[in-house]
Amino acid sequence: MFSWPVRVYYEDTDAGGVVYHANYLCFLERARTEWLRSLGLEQDQLRQRDNILFAVRQLEIDYLKPARFNDALIVSAAVARMGRASFTFAQTIVREADGVELCRAEVKVACVDATTFRPCAIPENIKAEIGSDH
Repeated sequence: MFSWPVRVYYEDTDAGGVVYHANYLCFLERARTEWLRSLGLEQDQLRQRDNILFAVRQLEIDYLKPARFNDALIVSAAVARMGRASFTFAQTIVREADGVELCRAEVKVACVDATTFRPCAIPENIKAEIGSDH
């Protein structure tokens, strides 16, 4: 399982001082992006070299407890399932100070052709990289 640290900034919070619900999606995205980067897969290079993009296709999220301004969070990302043209992440957001799980998500990411934006098979070399971390 891959983990990425995130700090909650004032701009991430709403009038009640808690993280605005949509910002959890940004935190989850950062962890997925950094996970790809840790495998040597940069998204801009995937577009240029392989003519593919990874796009969120489906998302299910459970907000369990609020994160607040200045909290240090740990965002995890792990491939739960892999298909021919998509893979699904199991992700969590945990408050570092006490280990309390704040958010849980399942995110399906589709591989799409960068020109047509139509689904396409994940290239075998990339699938091998992703699968080796699975």
